[in-house]
Amino acid sequence: MLALRSLLFQFLFYFLTFVICITAAPCMFLARKFATKVETFWARTMLWLLKTTVGLDFEVRGREHLSKGPMILASKHQSAWDTISFPVVLNDPVYVLKRELLHIPIYGWYLYKLGMIAVDRDAGVSSMRNLIRKARRVLDEGRRHIVIFPEGSRVAPGERDHYQPGVAGLYSKLGIPVVPVALNSGLFWRRRKLLKYPGTITLEFLPAIAPGMAREAFMAELEGRIETASDRLIAEARTRFELPGGGS
Repeated sequence: MLALRSLLFQFLFYFLTFVICITAAPCMFLARKFATKVETFWARTMLWLLKTTVGLDFEVRGREHLSKGPMILASKHQSAWDTISFPVVLNDPVYVLKRELLHIPIYGWYLYKLGMIAVDRDAGVSSMRNLIRKARRVLDEGRRHIVIFPEGSRVAPGERDHYQPGVAGLYSKLGIPVVPVALNSGLFWRRRKLLKYPGTITLEFLPAIAPGMAREAFMAELEGRIETASDRLIAEARTRFELPGGGS
């Protein structure tokens, strides 16, 4: 039964994504705010679909740590769910993402229209300069939330990967707070797996790290907060829900 529900979600996910993208294609020729509305509608639809078909809901903690000013949100990345949730949880967020995603037909066009910060991971120093320049442009436009996944790709629950320098570059050059984000999404929606498990994903905003820390101290503080809180959320979910072992 779980496999059938997961398969149904997977089918409807791709089918409705295609329908929404094609139907809303004229937004490509309008102001960005229209594409933003499409993005939010799509994200809400997918989260509703996930709850309806699989029984997988979510909760958000720590909203009090989100100030009214601009901020960088450095998030743990365990699942495709993470990239769906932020347009619903935040107001008009901007993702830092790999440039290759812009080359995907239709989907990439929306990413470009939404003003996402695309970076070439293989470009070295020039990649960092472009990241900072594009982030400053985003802030100048009045957008407040820049979302970055410091590990660069999805990592299974309970595991960690090397934290990339991009988040440190943003922190030092932009001079705005960084809000660490912990989650346990990978327990329920695992990378490269069909099955989606019922339960409640928890996404938690942690206290902000104020500007001004030295690079190494900042990176250690950021990683420590994200990993400690994510491990706590993983342990909590395992006691609340019936989940299989492992996390890959």
